Amino acid sequence: MSRFRALLNATKKALTWSAEDLMPPKERHIFSFNSKEELKRWHLYSDSEYGGLSSASLEIKESEKGLSGVFSGNLSLDVSNDSKWKISRSGFCGMRSKKFDGFIDLDSYDTVALKVKGDGRCYISTIYTENWVNSPGQEEDNSWQSFVFVPKDNWYIAKIPLARYLPTWRGNVIDAELEMNPSRIVGMSLSVNAEGGVPGARTGPGDFQVEIDWIKALRTE
Repeated sequence: MSRFRALLNATKKALTWSAEDLMPPKERHIFSFNSKEELKRWHLYSDSEYGGLSSASLEIKESEKGLSGVFSGNLSLDVSNDSKWKISRSGFCGMRSKKFDGFIDLDSYDTVALKVKGDGRCYISTIYTENWVNSPGQEEDNSWQSFVFVPKDNWYIAKIPLARYLPTWRGNVIDAELEMNPSRIVGMSLSVNAEGGVPGARTGPGDFQVEIDWIKALRTE
């Protein structure tokens, strides 16, 4: 085949591409909790770092669907008497991903989905993006949060539109018109508080447990 004919065929093929051919897949796996290697991508935190008495663990266990992650622990409203910190509230635990190697670009997606099996509590899904909201010189990532109600005892796919994530700073919603930049995501987390959440969810101190199969980005539109 001559070079001219090969170029002509390539041009014809390019002209027949549809818009869908140029779009990324409709879903993108971000985390899959099907291997103990996944544990290396996360670290735990709780109020115990500031004198609280809550505790948490993250394990990979066998379930009826195969291997899955289990984030569990105990929420306590008590504070250690000899704590050097003066925290205003206790009763929280979380699992946060270690920073990605660079950024994850989710600009082509509009929803985050989590396949979970819970305990009836309300959890908090957090997306961390490159710092541009905070004051110059601060090293904290920008955080965007949304509630996730996890029904008890049944696997459930929670879908959270990116537009539902609100800008927060140290757990408090920022009262300003800000828009997330989904092309500069540096990490994610899932956390739980003893108090607050959506109406009807289980609240208060005590044990918590949520199983996690995967976390994905979806393009629904």
